[in-house]
Amino acid sequence: MTDTNAARQDVVELRQYTLHPGQRDTLIDLFDTHFVDGQEAVGMHVVGQFRDLDDPDRFVWLRGFDNMPARAEALASFYYGPVWQAHSSAANATMIDSDNVLLLRPVRLGGDYPVYGASRPPVVVSESVVGITVLVHDGSMLEGRLDEVVTRAGTELSAAGGPPTAVFVSDPAENTFPVLPVRAENVVVWVSRFADDDAWAAHRDHLATSSSWQDDVLLELLGAATQPLQQLRLRPTAGSQLR
Repeated sequence: MTDTNAARQDVVELRQYTLHPGQRDTLIDLFDTHFVDGQEAVGMHVVGQFRDLDDPDRFVWLRGFDNMPARAEALASFYYGPVWQAHSSAANATMIDSDNVLLLRPVRLGGDYPVYGASRPPVVVSESVVGITVLVHDGSMLEGRLDEVVTRAGTELSAAGGPPTAVFVSDPAENTFPVLPVRAENVVVWVSRFADDDAWAAHRDHLATSSSWQDDVLLELLGAATQPLQQLRLRPTAGSQLR
C-alpha cells in the first residue's frame, strides 16, 4: 500500500508554526537560505515550506526521514550542529509556538510527490497552491476501513481537480527526539497541488456542490472526527520543492 520507491519517505513531519506578527518572511529567508541545505546535508528531506494564505502569522512545512532511528540521528546532527547554532537565535525570535507537529507515515504517495535528492525547481516565486487537510479522528478508520475511505475520498478529490499528491496517517512510534514534541492524535492527512488560486477555488467549489462528496464521503469523515476539519491553503516559498 505504501509507495517506498524513494528514500526519506517512511516518516514525515507536518509542522505548523505560529509566528510573531510580521516575522514570517524573516523565517522563510532563513529556511530558503540556510535550513533546507543544512538539514538535507545530515540526511533529512525538506519536502516543502509554505506561507498560509489565510493566516499571515502561520508557517507550515514538511520534512521526511528514512525511519525513526534515522530521524533521531539527523535531528541531533542538525540541532546540535553549526547551521542551527549559527541561526537559531534569529529563527527562535520569529516564533510564538513551534510545537504543533504531527508525526506521520505515508499510505499513498503520488508520482508528483518530491523525491529526496532530485533536482530542486528554480528558486522563484510560485503561483501554485498546496492544500493540506488534517482530519483528527477517533481511530475507527484504522479498523480495516482506511484503504476504502482513502480510495473513495481520492476518487472524489480527483474528480474535483485535486488528486492527492500524498495521503498520510499518524505514526504511533515513540518520539525518538523528545526535545521536539509531537501531537499524540489519530489523524489522516492529505495533500493536493493546484496550478494557481483559480484552480484551487474551482476544486473547492466543485466539492461544495458535489452530492457524492457532501452526502457520502465527507459525512463519513466527519462522523469519525473529534475536531473540526483543518484545511490549509498554502503558497510554496521560492525554495520549496513541493509546489
